Amino acid sequence: MFSVNHQKFMEMDELSLQKVPYFFIVDFLAQHVEIFKENEIEKSGLLIDFQNFSNVKNQHALSKNVEWKSFPETLESFKKGFDKVQKNIHLGNSYLVNYTRKTKIETNLRLEEIFYHSTAKYKAYYKDFFVFFSPETFVKIIDGKIFTYPMKGTIDASLENAAEILRNDKKEKAEHYTVVDLLRNDLSMVADDVKVDKFQYIDFIKTKQKDLYAMSSEISGNIKPEFDGKLGSIMEKILPAGSILGAPKPKTLDIILDAEGYERGYYTGVCGWFDGKNLDSCVMIRFIEKEGDELYFKSGGGITHMSRLEDEYQEMKNKIYVPIH
Repeated sequence: MFSVNHQKFMEMDELSLQKVPYFFIVDFLAQHVEIFKENEIEKSGLLIDFQNFSNVKNQHALSKNVEWKSFPETLESFKKGFDKVQKNIHLGNSYLVNYTRKTKIETNLRLEEIFYHSTAKYKAYYKDFFVFFSPETFVKIIDGKIFTYPMKGTIDASLENAAEILRNDKKEKAEHYTVVDLLRNDLSMVADDVKVDKFQYIDFIKTKQKDLYAMSSEISGNIKPEFDGKLGSIMEKILPAGSILGAPKPKTLDIILDAEGYERGYYTGVCGWFDGKNLDSCVMIRFIEKEGDELYFKSGGGITHMSRLEDEYQEMKNKIYVPIH
């Protein structure tokens, strides 16, 4: 939809039609697409640890106490972009906007160490440029079926009845319904018989700072014949990922670019491993990037007309963690 990188997506098609295994990375705006065949991953400075693919040889013991400080922007600074988002929602330009910020952090861990010692469903480290530890699947393709698992809504797990509170929270529910609807529509562009298999189930996410519950759903469909085996075409059609953008997509993208005032880059992009037959991919969230000598953690959350400024500010800060136990 927004891609200026058609050629690279075509290259992905060729490889997937030839059943050649490869790893790919696409940035948020789908302007940069990087493709690494299996034998190229090692020398590219990429470390990958997915559920069904890893090039991590040895685990080093962590011999130091983790030092971790974050320097979030003030509530007033956060409010500027938040107000732009709310104004657009009230004007009817969008009904869900994923608003993100970048926060300076200081830690005694190198990006590579964060990669090795964090626990997450999906982890990658890229040449001392960024690291992420993401809990969120983007799409899986298994035997001609496509699956997606939108994750929207988190809560501090230490609260009494936290999972119940999350499940019944009006704002979180509305946000979750919207994302499920959006992703059902997205999958319908490349698949037939799209349906919601599981709705609003709760995942537990353990971190050093605090434990969280997150709300997810499962949606699936059968890939249309014209997209069969064409991984690049599928990605080009359904990116950017709806869960980290909002709805409707084109208008919401304009709002985000105006309200955030910084470049997301690879944060909230997607990356995935195609094994020659099936695909597993994730949204690159829980993301730390190096700029010069500084480290920045990028985080945010979905905003609807029911969102409260203080709650959203708190959620953005809650997500600035590293899952090292």
